[in-house]
Amino acid sequence: MPSSMANRDDRIELRASREEKRVLAAAAAYERLDLTTFVLRAALPAAEEIMARHERITLSARDSARVLELLENPPKPTAALRAAARRRRNKS
Repeated sequence: MPSSMANRDDRIELRASREEKRVLAAAAAYERLDLTTFVLRAALPAAEEIMARHERITLSARDSARVLELLENPPKPTAALRAAARRRRNKS
């Protein structure tokens, strides 16, 4: 989580009820934080965890072994792969 406030120039609009805003502002005050810092400190770790969970690929033991096997002993390129490589090389 970035700790510098120097780069905080993008805005996020957030709609809340009067009571929700009061609760957030009171909690921020107890922590001696401004409302923006309080909300970001609470929201960013949750957002980062969600992103990591969705962007991480988890392989089974069998799939992990297969990937390692393919890395150690890659298959010979197919005719289609060789043709694609030629097209790519000729494109440059």
